[in-house]
Amino acid sequence: MVLDRVRSLASLGARAAHAVRDTGMLTPVRPDRAVRLPLPYLRFGAVPATIGAMSALRFPGRTALIDEYGALTHEELERHAAALATVLQGRLADAKAGDRVGILCRNHRGFVAALLAASRLGTDVVLLNTDFSAAQLGEVAEREGIGLLVHDEEFGALVEQSGFAGERMAAWTGEPIETDATGPHRAGGTSRVVVMTSGTTGTPKGARHEVSLTALLPVALSHLMRVPVRSGAPIVIAPPLFHILGLAYMSVGLGLGMPLVLSRRFDASETLRAIRVHRAETLVAVPAMLQRVLDARTEPTPRLRTVVCGGSALHPHLSEAFMDAFGDVLVNVYGATETGWATIATPADLRAAPGTVGRPSFRLTVRVLDEDGRELPPGETGEIHVGGGLRFAGYTGGGRRRVRDGLTASGDLGHFDGAGRLFVDGRADDMIVSGGENVFPGEVERLLDGHPDVAEVAVTGVDDERFGQRLAAHIVRVPGSDVGEDDIKEYVKQHLARYKVPRDVRFVDRLPRTSTGKFKPGGLREQDSREHGG
Repeated sequence: MVLDRVRSLASLGARAAHAVRDTGMLTPVRPDRAVRLPLPYLRFGAVPATIGAMSALRFPGRTALIDEYGALTHEELERHAAALATVLQGRLADAKAGDRVGILCRNHRGFVAALLAASRLGTDVVLLNTDFSAAQLGEVAEREGIGLLVHDEEFGALVEQSGFAGERMAAWTGEPIETDATGPHRAGGTSRVVVMTSGTTGTPKGARHEVSLTALLPVALSHLMRVPVRSGAPIVIAPPLFHILGLAYMSVGLGLGMPLVLSRRFDASETLRAIRVHRAETLVAVPAMLQRVLDARTEPTPRLRTVVCGGSALHPHLSEAFMDAFGDVLVNVYGATETGWATIATPADLRAAPGTVGRPSFRLTVRVLDEDGRELPPGETGEIHVGGGLRFAGYTGGGRRRVRDGLTASGDLGHFDGAGRLFVDGRADDMIVSGGENVFPGEVERLLDGHPDVAEVAVTGVDDERFGQRLAAHIVRVPGSDVGEDDIKEYVKQHLARYKVPRDVRFVDRLPRTSTGKFKPGGLREQDSREHGG
């Protein structure tokens, strides 16, 4: 038993060593720079500013990012971030609305520089959704105590309408900052980056985390073992950087010296062009983006080493179609704003068990528990709980998720299969009871998503006087298709139990989604209102 354990650890150690070697991250560093590498962490803590400063020491002349304004080296980015931090510090001293820095930017150097600069100051940094309405922006800014808002010029009118009363500053686009001092900064404690939840069913909440370097290092190592990325190889990041997926891979890219290829707005054809032009090896995207990339192919498919997907459900037919076109390079990462990533599905996992979100990362604990907190066996559905990586410290506006034995509830329902692979069955608050039967809309959604005449689908629960609740399917037809309501119902009836057949089938031109591809149920009501003049 002990010998098996030793052999297992030795094998794990060997694979970890190979993963680190294959990334190319062990490049030699000049001795005078090497001795300074620990200083950023000692000065700022486990924050984005530390990643930027350390990369400037390790890869000074290497390209850090590429956007519409051109390329920027790590040394140039760090020099600007330090100067910007000095300016932000002065502006915060004049702020009356609060002591936090808010960032309202699309994907470009202005976002990255503002995040690196603000996290040097010891004040919290709040990443704001560029899809916010004026009312949402005002409510979130007030609740989060934002005293200084860094924003793109295009959001100037939105900020005015929001009633924001704090200091404002335009995001950097390329002009150098004139300042006499650049540090050392960190007047307060260690900065925390506050990431907003998706807010698909209500006002977005800010998630706070307590970051432990000793806890994150094994998780990061596990990531390198399953997600083959390479230092120096460009990475195209399609999701917004304010989203946990975009933010995570911005950090990975900066830390490994992988040039970040950024675009203000996602366009599938432009994404394919960027991959070709910059010879990117990695693409990060949400499932809705992958589908559009797949549909936009008009030239030979560019070669990619890794495609990282996350943010919402990756349906089996999409993962298989994408890998058939691009090769077995797709990796599905599962996690939440509150918990960080929890499991990773490799291409082999997705081929063997389409729909899986993979196995837990090294040193992370993932369990499926019933309502009484008991761990459920493979095949049985319960709430997914995660522990060992990011420690969720509660929402900034108050409130926490349920914690059991140190594990934070994800809010998702799921199950393990016999091979230890996790499947997400749906959100805990999405499950409906129809006629006394528990139904997960996600199961029906996954089935219909594979129908040849269905381009997009969202299945929801609606109130029903007779059954308590019933399923409603909202479908975007494939162009040229005339599939009807009865066809859809019959298709579901052939594959699932009768009580899982949607009683309502509605065909729509498009499904309202967030900037990260998540379906917004409330958006259907807004569409109805506009279509009927409400």
